Amino acid sequence: MSETQKKIIRVRDVMKHEYDLVEGTASVRQALEKMKYVETKCLIVEKRHQQDEYGIVVIADIARQVLALNRSPDRVSIYEVMTKPAVTVHPDMDIRYASALFGRLNLSRAPVVDPVGEVVGIVSYTDMVIKGLLNLI
Repeated sequence: MSETQKKIIRVRDVMKHEYDLVEGTASVRQALEKMKYVETKCLIVEKRHQQDEYGIVVIADIARQVLALNRSPDRVSIYEVMTKPAVTVHPDMDIRYASALFGRLNLSRAPVVDPVGEVVGIVSYTDMVIKGLLNLI
């Protein structure tokens, strides 16, 4: 197959459509108790207003900044452990480019944001490899 004929797998083809949104002012305990989609291993932090940006908290952030430091999950707010602005990807992005971006920025997952600026899913390295790589070969 030539370079111009290579099959393209888009982020939207491999992303998870279920994700958890949380307010930055919620405690870590409240956020974890609210999680419905534990398999995404992250929380997307809601925008406070239209001109704001999304944030993200991955489980590893909570492990490093709350659990390992023996901090109370009741006394730590999500905004203290989140990354903001979250690096987002477009649903039409080729997963090869998304994977390269993840590698360059040391990401494990990212919110998928549509052209209107709304979160439509979450994508991880696992999604790209397990759901996408075999379809490229």
